[in-house]
Amino acid sequence: MLAYKTFVNRIIKEQNVQHEAEVLYQKNLVLENIKAQEEERKRIAVMIHDDMGNRLNILSLWLNNLDTKGDELIKKNIYGQMSALIDSARTISHSLYPVNLESVGLVLYIEELIANLSHKINISLHVAPGYKKKDIFIEVQLYRIIQEFTTNVIKHSEATQLWIYLKDYPNSTVAIISDNGQGFDYELVKKGMGIKNIESRVKSINAMHKWKNVLNKRSRLIIKIPCNNELQD
Repeated sequence: MLAYKTFVNRIIKEQNVQHEAEVLYQKNLVLENIKAQEEERKRIAVMIHDDMGNRLNILSLWLNNLDTKGDELIKKNIYGQMSALIDSARTISHSLYPVNLESVGLVLYIEELIANLSHKINISLHVAPGYKKKDIFIEVQLYRIIQEFTTNVIKHSEATQLWIYLKDYPNSTVAIISDNGQGFDYELVKKGMGIKNIESRVKSINAMHKWKNVLNKRSRLIIKIPCNNELQD
């Protein structure tokens, strides 16, 4: 009996090790997939932002200095189209990858997002004192999560208010995103692309998360990122 019990325990232990290895493999697979997507997004965004955007700006400057000799209406129309193209290039670049996030930081980038969406929804950002800049990959993923959450809220929840809260604790960083909309039943929508995208990004930064939704009242996402977060290369 003792030998049988030892044999069973060994089998269970081997199965647990195998399961942990499979979980780690899947986790790394998700991380590598997201990293590859971000690199490609970054490449295209930088190309649009630096090359196409700069060329449009140069053309705009040249156009502005042309002597049209009375063709002011033509000049005005062309200049208007050029300005629209510059704005469009900036918007596409921004949506593909937050090109300037590394230089300005997550907080300022969120504030820019809030300003851009102010005509659609009222967003409040509260950053607790002592909040520190994070690894660029973590900040990009946090920004993406906030962006995805906000997009879903505007599209589906009929919310008028959205709150974002960031705070550093001794052993972790906590991000809370909440709205005053209709909320949703997690079990019914968990397979949707919006939720999948958010949760994949949460996993990619080794974070834990919890949905605290109340139907007809709110949706809320709590994310906890460990300070000793070690991302895979």
